[in-house]
Amino acid sequence: MESVLRIVVAGTVALSLAGCGGGQGSQSLLDGRTFTMVLGADPGNLDPHFTSLSVTHQVDRFLYDSLVNTDKDGKLMAGLAEKWEATTTGATFTLRKGATCSDGSPLTAATVAANISFVGDPKNTSSRMGVYVPPGATATGDDAAGTVTVTSPTPHSFLDRTVGALHIVCDKGMKDRGLLRQSASGTGMFTVTEAVPGDHYTLERRKDYAWGPGDWRTDQQGLPDKVVLRVVSNESTAVNLLVSGEVNATTVIGLDQQRLQAQKLLQRDVMAVLGELWFNQKAGLPGADIEVRKALIQALDLGQLTQVLTSGTGKPATGLVAPGLTPCDQDTISGKLPAFNPDAAKTTLDAAGWRAGADGIRAKDGKKLSMTLFYTTELGTTMQATAELTQKFWSAAGVEVTAKGATQAELGQVVVGGQGSWDAGIIPLNVSLPSELVGFLSGPTPPNGTNFASLRNTKYTDAVAAASAIAGTAGCGKWAEAEQALAENVDVVPFANSNRPAFGKGATFELTDGSVAPSSIRMLGA
Repeated sequence: MESVLRIVVAGTVALSLAGCGGGQGSQSLLDGRTFTMVLGADPGNLDPHFTSLSVTHQVDRFLYDSLVNTDKDGKLMAGLAEKWEATTTGATFTLRKGATCSDGSPLTAATVAANISFVGDPKNTSSRMGVYVPPGATATGDDAAGTVTVTSPTPHSFLDRTVGALHIVCDKGMKDRGLLRQSASGTGMFTVTEAVPGDHYTLERRKDYAWGPGDWRTDQQGLPDKVVLRVVSNESTAVNLLVSGEVNATTVIGLDQQRLQAQKLLQRDVMAVLGELWFNQKAGLPGADIEVRKALIQALDLGQLTQVLTSGTGKPATGLVAPGLTPCDQDTISGKLPAFNPDAAKTTLDAAGWRAGADGIRAKDGKKLSMTLFYTTELGTTMQATAELTQKFWSAAGVEVTAKGATQAELGQVVVGGQGSWDAGIIPLNVSLPSELVGFLSGPTPPNGTNFASLRNTKYTDAVAAASAIAGTAGCGKWAEAEQALAENVDVVPFANSNRPAFGKGATFELTDGSVAPSSIRMLGA
């Protein structure tokens, strides 16, 4: 990784970037500038307790803090909490002194506890329940001692990491959540000064912010006074804006990476799951039949899909959580999925009662095997090509397929929110812990939960129960068993990992948890 050498010169700091991904030479740090970053989609509702979108998570990182943070290597460090301890069923966080909300009020332990209890209460239907806070978990706060005590009704392997990662909403926002849709009430480094959905969001830095991640200091030079988040869905347009200097940062998935690498711009890499295929197993749909799911995978050349999706730069997925983002870095996929065999796909369908005819494949009751395949339009142009190739493979097997592109917000409503009809979807969910996926892979379906594909895999849930009873990485073996159960049942099929780098110009920054860490941004001069 890059090495950073800071030398004090005449009241500025000269920044020498060397090694992997440096590319900006020796430049000075400048105060009072504006950092402009591209968002590939509109974040929608900014309430951090009611979103599953990665783009919204990125915006909320500027506005809210969490109890603990992770550094660029995935190690835990102080956030709003200066120290913590945890078992599988309980955790205690001791808050830093002096953290205040955007309205100037002090953050209290009682408010932090109210956040955790709110998200953990199923009646509030928070999308963060099961991801950051176990269902039914509660918390109490001791304002005098500055401690927050969390109790979980079920064991959880990574309780300190997950609860610690929850964005904390201040008391004003907890009492009026309407304030949070296009603004914020948090302790974060920035506040919202303007929100123009679909176009841009303008943020202003809080000059009193003194409780950043780890040993963050208030006297650091090069901090931006303002941040502008521009919504630009076309990746090539975003790249042009970066090259021209109109923006300072953008994430690039497609071939435009090569163009930016040739210019030796700042590059921050993160390996993520890009190709992940889900089947809707709601009763009455084709995906509810395991033999249909097996046949559909047998009909797909996943290696070819990976090549198309990643423009030849990606690698086969090895699990549901991308390497480098998880403390449980294991291969849970290889050898577990049905192999590509178009002839076997037809045989599998025939044995399951789906017979080929002149007008396609039909069941004994005459029902035609037709599928609606959703994919996101906001993760590069190759996603559409991948969906069309999937459609081609399945059509060759006799399946009638309609491919539909949708924005991440639309997928959040139609698929994840359960408000529409779908049969399959290329929907990559990227998390940092296997435990964060449990709510998506089991339990209640929308609107009462986040199990949007209606999965019912007892082997998975049994392995999760065993894994959850083991603290930390000692349970990784059981988490691997859980993921293998999903692959064997063809419940969810991750097939492609890809580097999704962020490029910078006129600024330097780091990525943590897969997105830009606001406290790491430094503005550069010539």
